[in-house]
Amino acid sequence: MDRRKERTVAALLRAAEEVFRERSADDVTVEELAERAGVAVGSIYNHFGSKAGLQAAVVEHALQADRDFMDRAYASGTTPLERIYAAAEEYLAFYLAYPDYFRMLAFPNSPGQYQAGQELADRLARSVDEQNKRLVAALRQGIEAGELREVDPEEVATVLWAAWNGIISLGWRPDRLRHDEAELRRLLRVATDVVGDGLLVGDQQSSTGR
Repeated sequence: MDRRKERTVAALLRAAEEVFRERSADDVTVEELAERAGVAVGSIYNHFGSKAGLQAAVVEHALQADRDFMDRAYASGTTPLERIYAAAEEYLAFYLAYPDYFRMLAFPNSPGQYQAGQELADRLARSVDEQNKRLVAALRQGIEAGELREVDPEEVATVLWAAWNGIISLGWRPDRLRHDEAELRRLLRVATDVVGDGLLVGDQQSSTGR
């Protein structure tokens, strides 16, 4: 792809990220997307085939970015509990690097009434579920190793995921309750400590040093 095409594609992706962050794809026209990007309407069809194709490209960029961060969290050679703490850290790093992508995955807009939107919503949900299953796997490994209490790993993973989403959302509040990066990191640690300490077996609770 030559540089002119690269600039056009990048401009369309940026415009789509901005617009789809605010509204459902059903409420957005190709003319609006092209105008926001500063390109001709035909560029959308030339590079993405359709509005739905452009939206799908944005979603895939978001999913890949999320995967890249979480891959680091679940790298081999760490204990199950360390992977859980790392997942919280990398989830915050994902938000700080790509706040629009984070919102797209954690708090998606309505998919609208058309099939393309529904299919994208399903794709997004499946990918988020895949990432949460990695958290479930870490919890299950800790239980099987005797390091963590016998709990439902899927329920605990959902609690952690929901708590992390809620905490990170404080980063974009428009009022005095907004929290900065350092505060978000501290709150994520507190939330993970509360759950993590409750999961530890026996005297491990007093010997984690966290």
